[in-house]
Amino acid sequence: MQVLSNTVNNYLVLASILFAIGVMGVLVRRNIIIIFMSIELMLNAINLLLVAFSVFHNDASGQVFVFFIMAVAAAEVTVGLAILVMIYRNTGSVDINSLNKLKW
Repeated sequence: MQVLSNTVNNYLVLASILFAIGVMGVLVRRNIIIIFMSIELMLNAINLLLVAFSVFHNDASGQVFVFFIMAVAAAEVTVGLAILVMIYRNTGSVDINSLNKLKW
């Protein structure tokens, strides 16, 4: 049990680091593609934790949540990239500052 607990702690540390890198990517970067990748990194950190706790508690519900998160992430990427392609065609840039025209 002690070895399994240490393993979960390692997953917690790894997921925290991945999530922090994703948050920094969203807050600091100006490129929309990198912001999308940072969001995916945060979702994968959450998925890692769900799977680790699912294995630790011997309950498959965490893995079911991971499946739903992955489906939502795939839909988000599909719609987001379509919007990004349209923005790039209209503005010629993927810089988030070029979207100031969308404000009221």
